[in-house]
Amino acid sequence: MTLTMPLPTHTPVLLNEVIEALNIKPGKRYIDCTLGLGGHALAILEKSPTAQVLGIDADPEAIDIAKAKLIQHSKSITIVNDNFTNLENICQENDFLPVDGILFDLGISSLQLEDIERGFSFQQDAQLDMRFNPEQVLTATDLINILPENRLAQLIYEYGEERRSRQIARLIVKNRPVISTVALAKMIEQAVGYDRQQKIHPATKTFMALRIAVNHELENLEVALKQTVKCLNRRGRLVVISYHSLEDRIVKQFMKRETMSCLCPPQTPVCNCGHAPSFKIISKKVITPSASEIEKNPRSRSAKLRVAERL
Repeated sequence: MTLTMPLPTHTPVLLNEVIEALNIKPGKRYIDCTLGLGGHALAILEKSPTAQVLGIDADPEAIDIAKAKLIQHSKSITIVNDNFTNLENICQENDFLPVDGILFDLGISSLQLEDIERGFSFQQDAQLDMRFNPEQVLTATDLINILPENRLAQLIYEYGEERRSRQIARLIVKNRPVISTVALAKMIEQAVGYDRQQKIHPATKTFMALRIAVNHELENLEVALKQTVKCLNRRGRLVVISYHSLEDRIVKQFMKRETMSCLCPPQTPVCNCGHAPSFKIISKKVITPSASEIEKNPRSRSAKLRVAERL
């Protein structure tokens, strides 16, 4: 990809809080597992020009933009187009172990949401796609047209936390094939009703559910979090920004589990699990954006940041 247009602008979420949470020190190594347009990575290198950063992103378009944006720091950053589920292997292949901080900024980027051809949004009509990596085979069109009605309803209910998933799935199946973002959004309006005064469009949860399923977001997050234990140096920080309750629950449960000295069931008389705590929680209370940040960047409103430190 050759970038001939001006680089897109981007406002990283909870930027100051992330930099503080990572506890950045000169000459240390940090991983941005969701590089995106490079905003957080740039801030890390501006905080400490002698730091080294490994940036990972599954989206090749984001990779190209981040490389252009971070070109002045090319000697300090290694950029890899891959999925963060391969975190440990990526670190080994790039001789980037151990590290002193790992950042996950989960969810969808502005770049992906605003690109009509990617089919993430129903603000403009496009073919349903929703893949973070265009080389991936499965698309949202495939899911919505292939899954049996009961499984489609379950997907929308579990990943979108949509109470009216059965009505939505029933109408989708009745009107297959469905390939258009706008057509799907209108179908959902018809299934559940739509009051124009509502702050959130009724299709929002279903679109989120499809995106999560297409990209295996929750499963991938669990796989990647487990690898951070082996990658982080003593006193290294794990910093995670999530945007909906399912992601945040996974992060919260992982951090809680890794602070425990025993994972045996309560009724077990003597501990035999052999588990040792690997983290301590730094942010006892979840960190959220300030009112001023939400006003400047409304997409940050649902962000939740959690921090843990490697023992």
